[in-house]
Amino acid sequence: MPGATPAAQGGPEHVTEPTAYDAILLAGFGGPEGQDDVIPFLRNVTRGRGIPDERLEEVAHHYRHFGGVSPINEQNRRLKAALEAELASRGVDLPVIWGNRNWDPYLNDAVAEAKARGFTKLIAIATSAYSAYSSCRQYREDFADALADTELGGEIQIDKARQFFDHPGFVTPFVEGVRDGIAQLLADHPGLDRATEIEVLFATHSIPTADAAKSGPAERGFGEGGAYAAQHRAVAEVVMREAGIPDVPWQLVYQSRSGPPTQPWLVPDVNDAIAELPAAGRKAVVIVPLGFVSDHMEVMWDLDEEAMESAHEHGLAAVRVPTPGTHPAHVAGLVDLVLERVNGTPRAERPHVTELGPWYDVCRPGCCENARLGFKPALAGIAP
Repeated sequence: MPGATPAAQGGPEHVTEPTAYDAILLAGFGGPEGQDDVIPFLRNVTRGRGIPDERLEEVAHHYRHFGGVSPINEQNRRLKAALEAELASRGVDLPVIWGNRNWDPYLNDAVAEAKARGFTKLIAIATSAYSAYSSCRQYREDFADALADTELGGEIQIDKARQFFDHPGFVTPFVEGVRDGIAQLLADHPGLDRATEIEVLFATHSIPTADAAKSGPAERGFGEGGAYAAQHRAVAEVVMREAGIPDVPWQLVYQSRSGPPTQPWLVPDVNDAIAELPAAGRKAVVIVPLGFVSDHMEVMWDLDEEAMESAHEHGLAAVRVPTPGTHPAHVAGLVDLVLERVNGTPRAERPHVTELGPWYDVCRPGCCENARLGFKPALAGIAP
C-alpha cells in the first residue's frame, strides 16, 4: 500500500484505526468554462485513444449548446463551499482542496497546494458514487499520477473515502425526488393510474460491458454488469421502497454511450426504453439520474434535452428529478464518510442502505481493471 497513511498500509477492507488527516481532497472530473476550452478539454478526456478533433467536435456541440461552459466546475465550487460550511458547523478543522482530472484546477495543482500549505495526509472524496474503472479506479490512478508528476510521493499520502452509492446521504435526495416526481405527475394529470400508466427510469452512464464485468472484486460474483450494475439496481430498489411506491414499474437504463458501434456497452439506452413505454400502456415517465452526483453535462444534455424530447415525441408526460448536488443530506453524508476514517469507525456502525455495502475503504486486488489498458499504479487499493 505505498502512498497510503499508516492505518491503511496493511490493506484492510475497512480501516478501524483513527487517522489524523490534514485536509480533504475533493476530486472532480472537470469541464470547460468557455468555447475555446471545449476541444482541449475533450482531448484531455480522451487522451491516449487517438480520437481526431473531427470526432471530438461531434461531442463538442453538447457543450457549445451551453456556451462552451460545463456546469460541473461551478457545482464543485458550490459543493466545496457546502462541505466547508458543514465541517465548520461540526467543529471539524479540515480544509478542502479541490482538484480535477481533466481541467483546471488539476489534481497536480491540488497536490502542490497541499504541499505549500504543509498538508501531508489527505483523505480524498471522488465525485462519483459507484464502482467501475472510470468512477473509482481511474481516480486512484490519477492520485498516483499526481504524486509522481509533482515528485511528492515521499512526502504526501492520499487515502480515499469509500464509494458512497448506498450511503443514506446520497440516496435520500433521490427518494425525495422520485416521491415528488410521482406526486407532480398525478397532480398535473388527474386520473393517471400510477401502477399501470407511470414508469420510473433510473438512468446512469453506460460503460463498455467488458469494463462493467470487471467492476468490483471478482470474488463477489456480481454476474453480468458486475458491481456497477448490481449497485445501481440495489439502490433503485431502495429508492422505490422508501418512496412508498413499490407498485410503480421501474427499470435501470443507460445513457451517454460514446464508444464505437462494434464495442458492446450496457443497455438499454434511455431513449430506446422510452420509445417502448407507450406499447406497455404507459402515459408518463419519471427520469431519475441515479448514477450522477450533480447536474453536469450528461444530465443537462442527454436527459434534459434528448430524453425529454424522446418522451414528448412518444406522447409521454415526463419529469426529471434532481441529483444530490448540495442537498444537505448529501453534503452531511460526505462529511460522515471522512469522519469514518478520522474516527476509525467499525464496519458494523457505518450507514448503508443495501446489502452490498458498506463498500471498501481499501479497494481489493484487481478491482475495476481497465479492460482495454490493464492495470496502472493506483493509490488507495491493494495491487493486483
